Amino acid sequence: MRARAAYRVSVRTLGSALLAAALLTGPAAALPPLSQERHINDSLVQARVADVLRKGCPTLDARVLKAFGEARKLKRYALDQGYSEAQIDAFLDNKDERRRIYAEADRYMTANGVVSGQPETFCRLGRQEIARKTIAGSLLVAR
Repeated sequence: MRARAAYRVSVRTLGSALLAAALLTGPAAALPPLSQERHINDSLVQARVADVLRKGCPTLDARVLKAFGEARKLKRYALDQGYSEAQIDAFLDNKDERRRIYAEADRYMTANGVVSGQPETFCRLGRQEIARKTIAGSLLVAR
């Protein structure tokens, strides 16, 4: 009888431990949506900033190979965080997310003095980004 009671206690303990583990690996421990992952979003905003600056400034060019390398690193980072290829693709293909990232990049540039139709403002911010060695700056080269 005593062995049976001990068995019940250990099964109950094991069951509680398994339930706790299930709760911790369930929704409470789920990854946040990619739209809320700060490093990924900041990097995408900075990549957009670099792209707009190079298009708006005649003396800036893109470091294309660097950009491809950084894109691969960012994808590897997302995969290492536990996001799936399907989640990453869905996020990158989502038009609302793209508009949100573009809007954040526009706000950043406006806050830093970029004025549409004034190439010198694009060039000035681009040079500042290069000098500060930001993500955007690392994707640009001044001619």
